[in-house]
This record gives sequence, structure tokens and C-alpha cells, in this order.
Amino acid sequence: MKALILAAGGGTNMAPFSVTRPKPMVHVAGRPVLYRALSTLRESGFSEVYLVTGQNGKAVTDYFGSGQSMNLSITYLQQKKTSGIGDAILTAKSRFVPGEHFLLVYSDVLTDENMAANIQQVFGLTGQPVASICLTKESAAFGNVYLDTAMNITKIVEKPGRKDLGNYVLAGMYILPYSFFGILEKNGGDMAKSLTTLIKAEGLKATIWEKGWLDIACPWDILAANKMIMDSWHSANVHESVKMRDAKIKGPVHIEEDVEIRSGAVIQGPAFIGRGSYIGNNVLIRQYSSLGAESVVGFGVELKNCVLFGRSTVGRLSFIGDSVIGEGVSIGSGTMTINRHMDESTVKVRINRRLVDSNMGKLGAFIGDGAALGSGHTIAPGSVVEAGRTVPHNLTFPKNGR
Repeated sequence: MKALILAAGGGTNMAPFSVTRPKPMVHVAGRPVLYRALSTLRESGFSEVYLVTGQNGKAVTDYFGSGQSMNLSITYLQQKKTSGIGDAILTAKSRFVPGEHFLLVYSDVLTDENMAANIQQVFGLTGQPVASICLTKESAAFGNVYLDTAMNITKIVEKPGRKDLGNYVLAGMYILPYSFFGILEKNGGDMAKSLTTLIKAEGLKATIWEKGWLDIACPWDILAANKMIMDSWHSANVHESVKMRDAKIKGPVHIEEDVEIRSGAVIQGPAFIGRGSYIGNNVLIRQYSSLGAESVVGFGVELKNCVLFGRSTVGRLSFIGDSVIGEGVSIGSGTMTINRHMDESTVKVRINRRLVDSNMGKLGAFIGDGAALGSGHTIAPGSVVEAGRTVPHNLTFPKNGR
């Protein structure tokens, strides 16, 4: 069986990160979300993968190439216009043959264990099309699923908008027949209508996923996904090339090759430090912090529950908490991300010119790729710094820095 992964989604609610990368290329626990989807397929015995890309697709092809480094053969297909899931699936029609089934994967969905193995098992027993489903705290934004006693899906209600349904939702992984391409074409590429047609024509089995599951839709979901993955770590993994002297490591800390950690540093796991990074004297890295490759952290910095995509610099005596920092960001010395309001109200984030309630009591900043912040800044909870933006030093004397 071949796999088809959809990675063309820009994710308009993922600003500032969606401006420079597809949503599946945001980093979680040291790797892009898409990396984890591909790893799951490899572990499940897949060797041939078709991967649909769209806007900023070069970020995907540059990172994964032919797939050889992951023992996979990846063929890239481009969705020229962002016109929905159905259209993305149809770009792959010519790659499959009648009578064949294929695994369909939404790459912006993250699980803490192997969901592909679960759905393959059900397909092997029944030979019928299968959809993974799961329970979520809120089902209003997903395809709600109704079942009979034999685990057949009888009805799908697409994004009902109500928060009180408490129903199973589609979990972003399917095994579908070749005939589904024709169904999509007849329904104008409408995924919800096509699944309803498939239910009536051939049936659609459900397999319940009861492990960790998260649909990454907003910037703060990166922090939740990072925590979910790190909670599955049970031991430390420190590369033999790491240079470390008089530093303390506690818990499941993963450190890649060619990392230098200076004296006085304390790292509390779970945490991740990517290859080629530098951690300065007396740095405190607290739980659920992930530093991508070639990160530089200066003297006396404190990092708490934050994700740095990589190649970023955090200047001395700064505090970065409950925040997501894009790739190639420069943060000047003495910068503080404030992560809560004094009245303890939930933090709101401006997304696409509207304020969205994160429903989180602690949330810091979201800084896009290539941004540069000068020294001496205090950044308000829920702040968004656009990709590539330069914020001058916060000078108080003399006036205007002159």
C-alpha cells in the first residue's frame, strides 16, 4: 500500500509562522510536525510516499529531499491553488490504479504514538475503507462522526459549530479505495460530501484512537504539541560529542551532536537541544523547552516551556517563557516575554486582525522567522512579531539613541 500525505495547507490562523512555511513544517520537540508523520509511516512498513505541497512548498522539499535519509521514497505533487482537501487529493489520482487502496494522512495532525499501525490493523481485518476517529474536548471545528453498533460510520456532520455535541471526530487518517477519486470528482472536490457518498456506496469503518491526538490550528497549539511529544520521553539521550562542564541535567533531556554547554547551566527535562547549539554560562532551561539546531543562548538566560525552531540567538539575561520563536530570529539582551496578565485573565492573541482567546492563563510571544529584536524589550502576553520585522533597541537615554 502507498501513502498520500497532504502538506499543502498554509494555515491562515498560524501567523506569523505560516507566512514563511507550510503549517506541517512548524517545529515540535526538535523536528517539523511533518517529520513525525513520515516517521510513523516508515515504522509501519511504508516505503513509497506521495506528498502534496503548496505555497512555500520549497521548505518541505529542501528539508526532506528524496526521503532517502528517512529510508523512504518521496514523490512530490504540487497543489497550485489552495482550493481544499479534495483538490489536494485529486492531484495524486494518476499515481494510483483501480482496485488499489491508499493511506491518506493529514500532516498537521499530531499523535504521541503510531496511529497508522492502528488503522492498518482494522483494514487488514475488514478489507473495508477505514477512518480513524477520536474524542476531543471540543468537537465544533471538526467533522463529527456517528456510528452504529458494528463501528460503521453512518453520518458525518462537518464542523457543526456547536460546542455541546461531545461527539467523535475525524482524526485525519484514512484508508480509502481508488474509487474515492471518482467520488471526489463527482462532488466537485467536496471532502465531506464525498465521504458521505462513500458511506452509502461502500461503507466506512471507524477505528477509535484513544492515545494523544492534537490538530495544530493556532500558534499556541505548538506548545501543546511539544508537551505531548515530550511527555512520551522516559530517558535522557545525550550525544557523545556534547561538550559540557559543570552543568546539571535532570530528567529526559535530548541533546544532539556538537552542542556546547558552559558551566553553571541547568537543564530540566523533558527538554531538547538541537545539533550545533551553544548554551552559555548560568543558563536555566526549564521543562518543555525545545531548541532547534544551531541555537545560541547567552549568559544568564532563562527559557521556560518554549519552542525555538533553530538558528536563533537569545541575548544574555533574557527570559523567554511560554513562547514560540521562529527560525533565524535575533533577540537582544535583557528581553522579557511577559506570560500572564495581572488580573489572571486568559491571554488573547491577534490573528488575522481579530483577537482570539487562547483560553490559556499563561502565554508569551510568537516571533516569526527572521525577526530581529533589539535589547531591553518587555513583550506583552500574546504578542505577535511578524516574520522579518526589525524592532530597534529600547533606548531611554539619550533621546532617540543620539
